[in-house]
Amino acid sequence: MSKSFLQTTEWLDFQKHLGRATWRFDNGKITANIVAHKLPLGKNYLYVPHGPVLNFDNFDSGVKNEIDKFLAYLEDLAKENRSMFVKLEPLSDSVTELVFRKRMKRSNSLQPQRTVVLNLDLAEDELLSRMHHKTRYNINLASRKGLSFKESDDIETFWKLLRKTAKKDKFQTHDKNYYFELYDFFKNDGELKTKLFVVEHEGKAIAGALIMFYGDTAYYLHGAMDRDHKELMAPYFMHWEIIKHAKGAGYRYYDLWGTDARRWPGVTRFKLGWGGQTKEYPGSFDLVVSKFWYFGYNLAR
Repeated sequence: MSKSFLQTTEWLDFQKHLGRATWRFDNGKITANIVAHKLPLGKNYLYVPHGPVLNFDNFDSGVKNEIDKFLAYLEDLAKENRSMFVKLEPLSDSVTELVFRKRMKRSNSLQPQRTVVLNLDLAEDELLSRMHHKTRYNINLASRKGLSFKESDDIETFWKLLRKTAKKDKFQTHDKNYYFELYDFFKNDGELKTKLFVVEHEGKAIAGALIMFYGDTAYYLHGAMDRDHKELMAPYFMHWEIIKHAKGAGYRYYDLWGTDARRWPGVTRFKLGWGGQTKEYPGSFDLVVSKFWYFGYNLAR
C-alpha cells in the first residue's frame, strides 16, 4: 500500500480550503502535513495525521539528530501559534520508536487505530471464499432484491441518509458542508479522487458511500444506509460492487477505514466479515507544549 493520502499535499490543500491553518515540513528526509485544529477559548492544537513520514533511503547518518530537529520545529511552531500541544499519529512502529520522547503523552487517536484491508489482487472467487459465510449469504440475498448500483453526484441525498444513520447509530458526523466540499474538491481526476456510489431500490437511494481513491488503494471514508430497508441488505450489495469497481479500475487494496469492537461493535463485525487483513497502527502521541492548558483540555474531555 502507498503512504496515507492524509500526508499528500492535495489533502493539505483541502484542509486549507476548509479554512484551517496548515504547514508542510519537508527536508527530503522527513515530511509532515501539519494542520491547526481550533478549540474553545481561542485555543488550538497542531495535528500531524498519519505522520510524520520518514524517507529512510535519504538518511546518510544521524537519524535521531534529524528527528530532534523536526520535533524542535514542531515545538517552536506550536509556541508561535499558541498551541497547547502537537498530536502525531505515525503509521509504523519504526517511526513511532524514533519520534517518541519521554515528555510525550499517549492519547486518543483522531484517525481509526485499526482497520481492515482487502487484497484486490485476488480473484473474485478467492475474495468471496475468504469472507464470513454470513457476508457471502447476504451478498447473494441482496443480489435478488432488485437493487441497482451506480455512481452519483447527489451529495444532498447522501447527506440525508448519513444524518439518518448517525441519529440511529448514535455517532457524530462532520457538518453538512464538509461532505459537499470533500466531494467537490476531489471529484476531478487527480492524485486524490472521490466518488459517490449509491444503491437504489425502486428508484429510491437507500445506501451510499464516499470513496477516496489514492495510489493503489480505495478508502471507504463515509457510508450511510436507510434502516427502514435493512432487510434488503443494501450495504453488502454496495460494498461488493465497490470492490469489483475498484478491482476493475486497477486498485490493489480496499481499506474499510476503521474498526473498534468497543465503540462500534456492529460496524466492526460487518467489516471483519469481508475477510480482509486487520491492521493496527501505533496510536496517537501528544507533544505537550503548555502543561497547564493541556491538563485543562484533558480534564474537560
